[in-house]
Amino acid sequence: MQEIDDVDYLSKRVAGLKPSGIRKFFDIAATMKDVISLGIGEPDFTTPEPILQAGIRSLQNGETHYTSNSGKIELRRAIATNLKNLYGVSYNPENEIIATVGVSEALYLTMVAILDPGDEVIIPTPCFVSYQAEVILAGGVPVEIPSKIENNFQLDPDEIRAAITPRTKAIFIGYPSNPTGAVAERETLLEVAKIAEEHNLLIISDEIYDRLVYGFEHVCVPALDESIKRRTILLGGFSKDYAMTGWRIGYACGPADLIKGLVRIHQYTIMSAPTTAQDAAVAALKSGNKYVEEMVAEYDRRRKLLVNGLNRLGLQTFEPRGAFYAFPNIQASGMDDETFAETLLKEEGVAVVPGNAFGPGGEGFVRACYATSYEKLEEALKRMERFMSRHG
Repeated sequence: MQEIDDVDYLSKRVAGLKPSGIRKFFDIAATMKDVISLGIGEPDFTTPEPILQAGIRSLQNGETHYTSNSGKIELRRAIATNLKNLYGVSYNPENEIIATVGVSEALYLTMVAILDPGDEVIIPTPCFVSYQAEVILAGGVPVEIPSKIENNFQLDPDEIRAAITPRTKAIFIGYPSNPTGAVAERETLLEVAKIAEEHNLLIISDEIYDRLVYGFEHVCVPALDESIKRRTILLGGFSKDYAMTGWRIGYACGPADLIKGLVRIHQYTIMSAPTTAQDAAVAALKSGNKYVEEMVAEYDRRRKLLVNGLNRLGLQTFEPRGAFYAFPNIQASGMDDETFAETLLKEEGVAVVPGNAFGPGGEGFVRACYATSYEKLEEALKRMERFMSRHG
């Protein structure tokens, strides 16, 4: 019988995707003992009790069936109210919001809905590993624009202008940033929005970390003004702000005609987001604010510990103002980022992610997540001090 070669049957798009650099080091660390993982971007907090109880009540009440394709109207109304209260931006819950299986599905739906084969999406990097992959899977072409630490990892409007071609369809924005922790400045976003209007481009704004900011006000892109809102798809969710990663619940907001396209794909691939998670998300928006504030305060305490500690070790670290990541430059070790991460894991049992996993501009850095306990961060810094005493 003839052997089947999987590569012969996989599409070129799938076969050409490189494995996630985040998952690679997580999988290696899982086989080792006494590892402190600063690798996976997941809150170490358990979902707050009122949200948990709302999910339990949902199951006990028999809420185990499909919902509307767009999600429960109660959830969509709660999302609309939350965005209005936080940022002053208004969405019609009837036709401008869709509940999704995490923001990851919202990202997938957006790319499939807007891209024809060969369409280009401008993506500032370093960035979350899924952005380029989802563009490719939708048949599009990611155009990567490296940001620089000298510019606080901000978008560069001039470089965005230079990257625009007749095939450009959208500009992607992801702030607060994973992996750098950078937050976007209002003036820069206004300039990028001006470029989008001049060239009739869409803006896709992933704001999954919107509440996790430290001494800085998050700027919601569609709230900048009404004309910007009309060309923006806002992606958001509950995983990071409310420690609800396993619930898999997110959303997309945008003009009704665009959201209609997302719903059309969603109804054929997913049907509806998990009903239990939708009910829990309603509770998160109605009663979760104090828990978000408590988590942000603790993240801030850890942020200061890790950033100060890394700088003390000679690993120059940009001050993150959002999300829960530090992005130190590891030049002082004399290693490239891949070697640094592998050697640190092998010698000291501390897992970080090489910066090159996040695209151009990430080379020479590593991502260290501080969504782990203060005590573990202290121990991780002790181990890294030993490491740098040998290699620094």
